[in-house]
Amino acid sequence: MSKYFSLLFLLISFSFIFDAFSQDKKDTSHLIQLSGVVLSETSLDQLPFTTVIDLSTNKGTLTDAYGFFTLVTNPGDTLAFSSVGHKNGTYVVPDSLKDNRYSIIHVLKEDTNYLEEVVIYPWPSKENFAKAFVEMEPYSDAFQNAKQQLSGESLAFAAAKLQSDASLAFGTSQSQMYTQLYSQGQQAQTNLLNPFAWSKFISEWKKGNLKIK
Repeated sequence: MSKYFSLLFLLISFSFIFDAFSQDKKDTSHLIQLSGVVLSETSLDQLPFTTVIDLSTNKGTLTDAYGFFTLVTNPGDTLAFSSVGHKNGTYVVPDSLKDNRYSIIHVLKEDTNYLEEVVIYPWPSKENFAKAFVEMEPYSDAFQNAKQQLSGESLAFAAAKLQSDASLAFGTSQSQMYTQLYSQGQQAQTNLLNPFAWSKFISEWKKGNLKIK
């Protein structure tokens, strides 16, 4: 009799285990090709490279550059969406679908984080700032720097480093001729701002031709 009750207990236990396993097991006979586009709620722009995970099967995919995705799911599966700068979202596949294809448009809310203002200075410490402030040259702005670069002396030294060619020589001779015609009968103009004249002067000075005899 005891053996009979033991066998009956085992049969009942196996039946309960089988029923529970059958209830947990999903029906995979009706697979759905789920496709869709993921958009941003504020701008309605497509969200590329959004992660789409099927929490029921632990399978997933990424949206393409246009926010499009496609994934094989089961009715009742839960999909999780995550994108940088947006809050995570979920979507439950309807379990009443009759077709094996379904399309959705899923919208994610923006996740805005306001950070405190950070001001970056070019000095690592207050002591370096004080030193730079004390040693700062006055009026060293962009206008003064451009004015110094375009001074006659700066242009002369720049011209002295350049080799003269036929076009430069012709242009200089033409300029001198026009100057002579313009100032004919008057006091001749100075060549303090003439780069070619400064170049000639520096070249003669380097050669030693300007020594006092």
